[in-house]
Amino acid sequence: MKKGIAIVLALVMALGLVGLASAEEDKTVVRIGSLKGPTTMGLVKLMQDDKNGESLNDYEFTMAGAADEISGKLATGDLDMALIPANLAAVLYNNTQGKIQMTAINTLGVLYVVEAGDSIQSIEDLKGKTVLSTGKGTTPEYGLNFVLSKNGIDPAKDLTIEFKSEATEAAAALADGSATIAVLPQPFVTTAMMNNDKLRLALSLTDEWAKVEPESAMITGVAVVNAEFAQQNPEAVQNFLSEYQASTEYVNANPQEASVWIEEADIAPAAVAEKAIPQCNIVCITGTEMKEKAEGYLNALYEQNPKAVGGQLPDEAFYFVEE
Repeated sequence: MKKGIAIVLALVMALGLVGLASAEEDKTVVRIGSLKGPTTMGLVKLMQDDKNGESLNDYEFTMAGAADEISGKLATGDLDMALIPANLAAVLYNNTQGKIQMTAINTLGVLYVVEAGDSIQSIEDLKGKTVLSTGKGTTPEYGLNFVLSKNGIDPAKDLTIEFKSEATEAAAALADGSATIAVLPQPFVTTAMMNNDKLRLALSLTDEWAKVEPESAMITGVAVVNAEFAQQNPEAVQNFLSEYQASTEYVNANPQEASVWIEEADIAPAAVAEKAIPQCNIVCITGTEMKEKAEGYLNALYEQNPKAVGGQLPDEAFYFVEE
């Protein structure tokens, strides 16, 4: 009798293990690329869930320091999804004849005007000043110019904008006193302010953008998907969006815990990340709201320089919006 019970229990356990294995095998493998910085900070909770076997998909994460490393793999199909700069997504869409789609806005503006002093209380106060910035020909330049122009300030005549190749250069100039005003992205803002107690956060370009263009938004990063992968794996894409939404909410609500994961991922030191998270504008905006905000942002870039979005504005098919 005991032997019979033992055999039954063994069969039940075996069937349970087979069922568990089948569930694991049913998970869709999703290869995701991202950049070191705010665009990946909202992903770290999902990375932990995947590591613990608790995610709906089976994720393979690749993180790079430069956008071209990710865009190349995305274009060749070596990545299924990626978290990249918003304007780069438009460029890739145009360059690949529509082979990628935007699925979510994952980071709003991360640019701030930092000052050693208290003379800058509004955008108008930048008139006549010398401002250091990074990102000539990219989002920082376009974003700053857009906000200035909308406030009736000519970026070429009403102030002096000096571009540095790295954010660390601008931060160093603030530290040694050779400059007093700079436009910096997070988490460099937090790092600079932690190293120099004379600095203050004067303006958020995200807030300034919202004042002059409330129907769109300054956007730093977006999530994109290979269009063919999305067509073949709609459930996996929806799973990612729901899990990514939960991940961003968790990171924003638990900066201390998330900062440890961010340091482990070699994105930023935990002490910096914990303070920077509230100012990194980490979000997960999807659907029609994503489309409206992204269209407004890309149109603002296009008006300044069509090449910034790949020569032409993306059409409707660029936006992954479920009906």
